[in-house]
Amino acid sequence: MEQRTPVIDMQEVESSQIHSIGHHAETGTMAIRFRDRRTSLATSLYHYSNVPVADFEALRDAESKGSHFGKHIKPYDKKYPYVKVEGAPAAV
Repeated sequence: MEQRTPVIDMQEVESSQIHSIGHHAETGTMAIRFRDRRTSLATSLYHYSNVPVADFEALRDAESKGSHFGKHIKPYDKKYPYVKVEGAPAAV
């Protein structure tokens, strides 16, 4: 059976590293769209699995989204496996 990618509503956040985040509670999928370090424009979109609502809310409410992500999500790729859903938009 083919696994479908959930449609996740995204909300922009104030962060130098992260453009926007979203969460699909039914599947436990958290979406993060990153920023380009040079331009601050939105880049690649990743989906992280097995993310409870409380963990998403902790990221959403963190004073520094990038720091929270780097400490509590990124190092735990076994707990929160991820897939790249979309690449960065083509350069103009």
